[in-house]
Amino acid sequence: MSRLDDLIQELCPNGVEKRSISEISTITRGRVMSKDYIQENIGNYPVYSSQTENNGELGKISTYDFDGEYLTWTTDGANAGSVFYRNGKFSVTNVCGLIKVIDNNILTKYIYYALSCTAKNYVNSGMGNPKLMSNVMAKIKIFVPPIEVQREIVRILDNFTELTAELETEFKFRNRQYEYYRDELLEFKNCYTNRLNDMIQKFCPNGVEYVKLSEIAYSQRKKNNNHITENAYSITKNGLVPTSKYFGDKTQITSSDTSGYYIVETNWFVCSPSRIDVGSINYLHDDGPVIVSPLDVVFSVDSKKIYPEYLLNILKSHKGMFQILQHRQGIEGTGRKTLPFKEFSKITIPLPPLEIQREIMIILNSFNALLQNLTSEIEAQQKQYEYYRDKLLTFKELN
Repeated sequence: MSRLDDLIQELCPNGVEKRSISEISTITRGRVMSKDYIQENIGNYPVYSSQTENNGELGKISTYDFDGEYLTWTTDGANAGSVFYRNGKFSVTNVCGLIKVIDNNILTKYIYYALSCTAKNYVNSGMGNPKLMSNVMAKIKIFVPPIEVQREIVRILDNFTELTAELETEFKFRNRQYEYYRDELLEFKNCYTNRLNDMIQKFCPNGVEYVKLSEIAYSQRKKNNNHITENAYSITKNGLVPTSKYFGDKTQITSSDTSGYYIVETNWFVCSPSRIDVGSINYLHDDGPVIVSPLDVVFSVDSKKIYPEYLLNILKSHKGMFQILQHRQGIEGTGRKTLPFKEFSKITIPLPPLEIQREIMIILNSFNALLQNLTSEIEAQQKQYEYYRDKLLTFKELN
């Protein structure tokens, strides 16, 4: 980064000025657009909302409200403070803030990287609904070096971003490959190795037996009557988090804080029917006590008949998820879903002998190992990017 050091020494040796977002840009909000509106006006121009999945895109319509370089940020909800760089024709909803840089000596992409560092620090999480409103965004101050320095910083950080994007693209491809072979293997149609094919011919010459989950699984809940410390975990959409974090960073969580929730020990399955993503199915192998919602399906299995890891793959497969969604029930008067164990246990699964289950897991684990390696590489790359981003965007302040 000697070129950047040379530029800083040449152009701003005494420090860099800090300026507020309101000084260098205009700040507005989007407009209300329902999902029905988007469906009725389908077109080629993206609509961005508060979500972070799919780069924040909610859908595409036939018109656009903005054209050019902008920044958007999520104003409300769990993702409040997330900042995105936009370039082109698009629209945004009312839960998106919009920033248009008006100073010709400031790069929009540079402001994007700067706010990616700092915006989250200004989110107000009070009252259980995180917010970063326009008046707060306007007051955020960032370092604004000469434009030559900005260009070099953007070039360096863009290179990091491209490397991460390449790894994420490969991960998506490998994950689709894994899911394809998993679904084929678990339907016992094709994609067999010679060894697995021989085992199926030996142990299941007349085909693989299918059973209801009720024949191998049982459900039991333990009431939450004790104090729960930070050693316990809670199930969220993104996996397990310490219960103390989930319930507001309290030093000790009491049963009143988790009223209606249940305690689950290790070697149990938890399925959250209110979420349709496959990540809502967890096998608690060695996680310690876990707090689960009263809507979650909690069950264990007879390990003499089925390997838990094998069943987990069955439930996450396309056919397994289809059955789970089929058996979900809506709670009258709400948009939430429930899945009583009585209904859940009607799901049918293929149950070959343990020898075949073990061989299938060996095959799938080889795919999974590759995914784990890619995940570790992406995480390392992301940490490296964040380290250099924070370092590059920190200057000596000009008095």
